[in-house]
Amino acid sequence: MEKIKKESDEVRHELQEKMVGYIAGALGLVAGLAWNEAIKAFIENLFPLAKDTLAAKFIYAVIITLVVGLTTVYLIKFLGKKEENKQ
Repeated sequence: MEKIKKESDEVRHELQEKMVGYIAGALGLVAGLAWNEAIKAFIENLFPLAKDTLAAKFIYAVIITLVVGLTTVYLIKFLGKKEENKQ
């Protein structure tokens, strides 16, 4: 009986961790969409091209790709160092 209770608690804890992760992901998506609009408006203001031009979209895509790529590399290195310190 004790084993079942322990496993039940472990499953409940794992479920709570997953739910928190999903909620954080959803909130991150909302924040990302807000930043998407802000960055698009900034680029359109910075480069006064006609709205919805191909050049503005490419400029936006390149900037976002660089930011996301550099952030991903930084996070991988940071989490790798954190994992090494854990062991």
